[in-house]
Amino acid sequence: MKISYSPEFERRYRRLPLEAKRKAESKEEIFRQNPFDPRLKTHKLHGRLGNYWAFSVDHMYRIVFLFEKEGVRFSAVGDHSLYKKFT
Repeated sequence: MKISYSPEFERRYRRLPLEAKRKAESKEEIFRQNPFDPRLKTHKLHGRLGNYWAFSVDHMYRIVFLFEKEGVRFSAVGDHSLYKKFT
């Protein structure tokens, strides 16, 4: 599966703690095999983020993404507060 990364995602990813980055990389491998693997807890977002989906990196961090014709675009990563800030 082709995954692209938005500048917002890349900026937020750089700020993550090292352990969160390791978990995110592990979850990305699972995501590439099956975006709806139960270990990811993939879910559709609602409201102003209704076009987006998210999956869990761990109990604290999420990755927000879009399905696109070319593949998937990771749009943001962070804790639950990212839903308030993310546009």
